[in-house]
Amino acid sequence: MTAYPFLKDNIEYLQAKGHPVFQWLSTRPFGEEALLSNLFINEYGIHDWRMENGKGMFEALPPVGLYSSWTNGDKPETSATFIVGCNLGYGVNHVLKNTPDSHKVMLLEPRPEMLLACLGQTDYRPFFEARKFHILVPDERYIHEVIKNLDLQFVYGQIHLKGDLPSQQLGPEYARWATWMRHKLENFSLELSTLRFRQDVMVANEVHNFRRAMAEGSIRGLEGRAAGLGGVILGAGPSLEDAAQSLRDNPGHALYICALQTVPTLQALGIRPHFCVAIDYDKSMLKLFDRLDPDFVQGIPLIYSTKVLPEAVARYAGPTLPLWTVGGMGTYVMKEHDLVIDAGGNVSVTISRLLRWMGVSHMVLIGQDYAWLKDRSHAAGHHNHTTSTTRRSYHQTTRNMEGEEILTTVQYMTAKRELEADLKESPVPVFNVYGGGVPIEGTRVVDLETAYAEGLFASVPGGVERFMAELAASRGTMTPVRFEPRGPAWSTSLRNIEKHLGKLFRNLAANQTEVHEAMGRVEIFLNQDPLYTPYLYNELVDLAGLTRARKHYAQRDFPEFRRIVRCVLKKVREIDRLVCMAESRPDQGQAVA
Repeated sequence: MTAYPFLKDNIEYLQAKGHPVFQWLSTRPFGEEALLSNLFINEYGIHDWRMENGKGMFEALPPVGLYSSWTNGDKPETSATFIVGCNLGYGVNHVLKNTPDSHKVMLLEPRPEMLLACLGQTDYRPFFEARKFHILVPDERYIHEVIKNLDLQFVYGQIHLKGDLPSQQLGPEYARWATWMRHKLENFSLELSTLRFRQDVMVANEVHNFRRAMAEGSIRGLEGRAAGLGGVILGAGPSLEDAAQSLRDNPGHALYICALQTVPTLQALGIRPHFCVAIDYDKSMLKLFDRLDPDFVQGIPLIYSTKVLPEAVARYAGPTLPLWTVGGMGTYVMKEHDLVIDAGGNVSVTISRLLRWMGVSHMVLIGQDYAWLKDRSHAAGHHNHTTSTTRRSYHQTTRNMEGEEILTTVQYMTAKRELEADLKESPVPVFNVYGGGVPIEGTRVVDLETAYAEGLFASVPGGVERFMAELAASRGTMTPVRFEPRGPAWSTSLRNIEKHLGKLFRNLAANQTEVHEAMGRVEIFLNQDPLYTPYLYNELVDLAGLTRARKHYAQRDFPEFRRIVRCVLKKVREIDRLVCMAESRPDQGQAVA
């Protein structure tokens, strides 16, 4: 196909590398006839693409000058550009050719025929090899993971999002993807602004919870054990009060689960959950215990993320069981020994994923309003319950299922969208006992009468009692995981490289390359052990500022390096003291060369 001289080479390269976009292209129908007939040379003497209306993409929008502003911006060496829509490659090529090799270019093209047309016009293999150019699969989860791995670009550079105007003439999907991408980038930018603090706190909590978790047991034996049971997820929205009397008088035979923060509300309403879940990591959890009745929770098991503040876990008067979650120690060292789940960003998502893993036949949402109703933010008894509807900067309006305007917040809507995204993956039906709040996509709306009539609060005979007995029996079932302390060996290696760098910095003008290579070896060294790496996130980001965001070293960089090393060794010793036990691992780790 002479009109596409580079298509074969680019496709074969992607296939050889096992790139996910090759699989995506292989499974998506595309208009072969369009590839043969839609490419033409327009009146300006350039390649163009004929749209459905017979006009060329660039007849009204010539590419000359269209993309000149796409490469403006500070810190291009440590930045990234997301492009939605590739056309024939004009915008993509402009960014690739006018930014440094370290600049990341991420392309999202939702139409396979357009991606093939673009790949046919330019040899992108050098940019692929340089890890400069990345083609994204049009999949929300895939793109989310890509964005999460660009923390260095967020910290030390800029993230640019460019929606291709010529491509937007083809269909509305380009604008939709650009809007979705903008929201994701904004959300991650906000997350990253607090990630340094959160990562240190969450992993420190895991480190301090470790021995308790080893002693308390594991819920991994509960996989699929809730088969035949319905799971009822109780939220603390205002509509919970409307359902309370029915649930209190006729609870049926389903599993009732809630967040730990909802337990005081349930006590006030006379409802007793079978177990509760906690994932919040910060000290605000301690305020809950001013309202939590220790006698009420005596028989209510708490499944807590190991990232929860240890003091909060210790103050819970009922039985407790640990849950390892993605991020921190759970990502690497615990996944071979215990259940590890992605907790998501809010506890309703955590409970939904946990119940599906446990094998429930269906789920019922009650009190999941994500809005103010009848001048109330939460059901009575919740620590955030308020009847003040004074508009704040964080408030916004939306509409309920009847089209009426209701008050909500950015946080509510963010949590709702995350739950909706999670429910898209649910293989079991999800019902929402709707109480007038924000509609939740992916659920079937029912009222309480319908829920009872259709048996949504029913389960197999004796199933709830059997499951709760198995949950109780999970305590004390964990075989402790043992690690060897690395502090002494790491201290020796890092002190040696610090002395070496000290000598190099005495003649810094002549040793720029050697300094960069030595710091690069330290970065590799600190990434070698999955037990320690999650707790060293801040130090690794700071070190990346010296290895990847520096063109030239100055004398002030050596004290910064020494500060990073001191912080590393302090954390390594903390893990050694709280996590590592007597038995050893055969590998000692590679020293810094």
